[in-house]
Amino acid sequence: MEGQEIILKLEHVVKRFGGIAASNDINIDVPRGSIYGIIGPNGAGKTTLFNMITGVYDTTEGRILFNSEKINGLPTHVIANKGIARTFQNIRLFGDLSVYSNLLTACQKNITYSLLDGVLRTRKCRSQELEMEAFCMELLDEAGLADVKDQKASNLPYGMQRRLEIARALATRPKLILLDEPAAGMNEEESDRLSRFIRGIRDRKKITVVIIDHHMDVIMAICDQITVLNFGTLLAAGSPDEIQSNPEVISAYLGVDE
Repeated sequence: MEGQEIILKLEHVVKRFGGIAASNDINIDVPRGSIYGIIGPNGAGKTTLFNMITGVYDTTEGRILFNSEKINGLPTHVIANKGIARTFQNIRLFGDLSVYSNLLTACQKNITYSLLDGVLRTRKCRSQELEMEAFCMELLDEAGLADVKDQKASNLPYGMQRRLEIARALATRPKLILLDEPAAGMNEEESDRLSRFIRGIRDRKKITVVIIDHHMDVIMAICDQITVLNFGTLLAAGSPDEIQSNPEVISAYLGVDE
């Protein structure tokens, strides 16, 4: 990663819960414009890292830098406003709202017209609403959801709900998106479609992606660099080929053929 601009940097990050270190001296550099994977067994501390990056937890020790600015210790909404979005292991859609309305709610972050503009339906209000509508439809088209935009989110198949959750995070116009187990529960066809969607996020929108997942086919297919965690410590880091051939990783996570 020498010479690459770093958008997210974790320096000697430690998170303790009582006497237990969920993350212990973690160092990660995420290059701008990359798709970066974080893998490891259950309980390795992957989601804990996401929670620290997004302000759900503060670090016990160390620093987290976003665009060279220290962000650990900041409130979640401040971190989000700086350009970091995320999804969660458990889908958190507004099930009773339409697919389109789920996206529209996330777009409110970018509205600049006033309450009075809204009441009077001023030119500024109408113009921004047209821009939001076009932006939402663009996201739905990229996610393969344009044809179901009027359906209730809760009625969508599982794979579509996952893509909608990612699209809703993208509606906040982030610079960095954190995807927590986006392929969980998906079949091979759904995983392939998700992989293409994630590549499009990086290639078309120039958004840096950090992804946690247990689907090795997804991780190895789309990630430029991968970090492997084990029991809260950094086990290995490198390219997909390097990770797949690392004996420690094979033993601790990928499994060894008898």
